[in-house]
Amino acid sequence: MSPLGHPRAHYRVIGSTNARARELAGAGAPHGTVVTADEQSAGRGRQGRTWSAAAGRALLCSVVVRDPPSLLPLAAGVSVAETVGPDAALKWPNDVLVSGRKVAGILVEGRPQEGWAVAGIGVNVAVRLEDLPAELRSTAGTLGQSPDAIEMMLQALLARLETWLAADAAEVVDAVRARDALLGRPVRWAGGHGVGAGIDASGRLVVRTERGDVALDAGEVHLMIDA
Repeated sequence: MSPLGHPRAHYRVIGSTNARARELAGAGAPHGTVVTADEQSAGRGRQGRTWSAAAGRALLCSVVVRDPPSLLPLAAGVSVAETVGPDAALKWPNDVLVSGRKVAGILVEGRPQEGWAVAGIGVNVAVRLEDLPAELRSTAGTLGQSPDAIEMMLQALLARLETWLAADAAEVVDAVRARDALLGRPVRWAGGHGVGAGIDASGRLVVRTERGDVALDAGEVHLMIDA
């Protein structure tokens, strides 16, 4: 397979890097194609949320992955966390936290029947919290770097992602467990609440409840302190 990052399409402003990457993938773009942008006018996070970042202050990229592994979302999360640094934790399934604040998010979309997926990644490399919408300032974080660091972080991230795409599922799960932000923490989700009890071999979040352990394979989980 071709290395990640080639070919690359960069935009000063785009609606969504994920939307463009999906278009390219559907048209036959090769594995490793990456779409980057300085600014998104319609950036999206999970659960239909918007992804907000001032122009030129966040790493905004989407990578086309052919024959994606089943744990692609977790592999992408580990790749981002390793790129951010040793203090980065993973909030299952797709958020990267530093000191309890979200500094990065991952949105994986694709067409399994066509053998491709797109991993969209946003990292608050040089974001200033005062530039974010008021409702995000209490939970969002930033790496506090200069805009010049964005390109270097992209290259480091692509190298880590290439490594983790080739790893077996057990290695990915172990790496997620080592950075599990929900372990031993009170959590809630649409179906109830409990305490994070780790990640199982299939990459699902295990939650200990009064009625026994529950394994979640999709959806959104909140730390209770976020309620």
